[in-house]
Amino acid sequence: MDSRVSELFGGCCRPGGGPPMGGTLKARGAGGSSGCGGPKGKKKNGRNRGSKANNPPYLPPEAEDGNIEYKLKLVNPSQYRFEHLVTQMKWRLQEGRGEAVYQIGVEDNGLLVGLAEEEMRASLKTLHRMAEKVGADITVIREREVDYDSDMPRKITEVLVRKVPDNQQVVNYSDSRTAEEICESSSKMITFIDLAGHHKYLHTTIFGLTSYCPDCALLLVSANTGIAGTTREHLGLALALKVPFFVVVSKVDLCAKTTVERTVRQLERVLKQPGCHKVPMLVTSEDDAVTAAQQFAQSPNVTPIFTLSSVSGESLDLLKVFLNILPPLTNSKEQEELMQQLTEFQVDEIYTVPEVGTVVGGTLSSGICREGDQLVVGPTDDGCFLELRVCSIQRNRSACRVLRAGQAATLALGDFDRALLRKGMVMVSPEMNPTICSVFEAEIVLLFHATTFRRGFQVTVHVGNVRQTAVVEKIHAKDKLRTGEKAVVRFRFLKHPEYLKVGAKLLFREGVTKGIGHVTDVQAIAAGEAQANVGF
Repeated sequence: MDSRVSELFGGCCRPGGGPPMGGTLKARGAGGSSGCGGPKGKKKNGRNRGSKANNPPYLPPEAEDGNIEYKLKLVNPSQYRFEHLVTQMKWRLQEGRGEAVYQIGVEDNGLLVGLAEEEMRASLKTLHRMAEKVGADITVIREREVDYDSDMPRKITEVLVRKVPDNQQVVNYSDSRTAEEICESSSKMITFIDLAGHHKYLHTTIFGLTSYCPDCALLLVSANTGIAGTTREHLGLALALKVPFFVVVSKVDLCAKTTVERTVRQLERVLKQPGCHKVPMLVTSEDDAVTAAQQFAQSPNVTPIFTLSSVSGESLDLLKVFLNILPPLTNSKEQEELMQQLTEFQVDEIYTVPEVGTVVGGTLSSGICREGDQLVVGPTDDGCFLELRVCSIQRNRSACRVLRAGQAATLALGDFDRALLRKGMVMVSPEMNPTICSVFEAEIVLLFHATTFRRGFQVTVHVGNVRQTAVVEKIHAKDKLRTGEKAVVRFRFLKHPEYLKVGAKLLFREGVTKGIGHVTDVQAIAAGEAQANVGF
């Protein structure tokens, strides 16, 4: 944890630190690995192989993993070669969870060679045949001219390959009038969760960022207001939790151009400061939006900035291009490893639905959950786990038979008593034999505290979907902490035990006091011992 993150909290946490403006809007279901850019132009045979319009002459070398594939050309391949190319496309689509990006006219080392018009046309025709073979569609994202020791114009073409799920068609909004119909007809889903912008509801914002496991966050800044105290605080939260984020400057229709430019310059200064160390990238064209999506997925330091208006629609299409191109942030190998673990579902929401019964919403953090599975849920106040059955699953408002690690969904539990459930519980495989604790230790950084942080101080602790008041029992090797200092601290929950894992990210707060860290040790207790261990 970098203690310099506390610089972002300093001004906004003190009374009078500025009006509470701005908010964090999360986007789930987007991400991956890709990239444009690389080393500066290199010379070969005394000639500079640069590209026109200041384009980089190299891309990063092709990676074996990920959904990015470089192809110099695909002209009239043999049948054996064609089948090999199809197999390769299946792998890239699997890595990108149904999406892949092909760079045509690029060598494996990333050199932008380019192709003449006829060769490019033949290569795209082959690529289209390959996509048809695997049931995918292709879309040309952009074309760029390159200079490669040739008198003839040469281009590289960037193509998005997307595999449409079986028995899905192109969305026609005149026919698809309900959210369910649109979800069933879509080939790519991005879930937005709107979090509170006002400081009064900061606990809701923190819960959303910690419990929903977002792929990335969208920091919304008003062009006519600029960066205020809460904007800095939300930025600090994203940095502390290591959630990649991009920025949208809205309401540009209400401001003069000079005001918008001033807000952008202000943002760039904040993003470049030591506590952030980000590389701001202003998106002003469709080409910028494509590059931003690729570089954002490749490097956590790149932070795209969009300036738009929801009223006039100005530059809104650039944000849509960015979200459309943005690849998954986790690869298939990580997904496979999580799926092989035992089932663990975090309970974030609880509902009662007529004719369905008790329904819980949340995220499957590991394993696979199927309709009809027998799980246990807990811990209850006395530290027990109760048996239940998953009656049905819905994801993106559509029925789903199987839920995989990393996916969010709602699970119907039939006549299971809702009163026995609460946010922060987990539903796990009975084989897991889950451990719970009332006392745990964490290595923390105190981001901000007005005086000194001592034993007996009470804070609200956020760990994943867990949110509960805890008291500081001990600060190891120290009597007190001041802003910016690190230490290992022992906490005790005041109400009931919780299910925690060593290594989990932790965030705590109380008034202006804020800190971050990770769990280093849990003092496991058995069922029935919980009541005796909670409190003083």
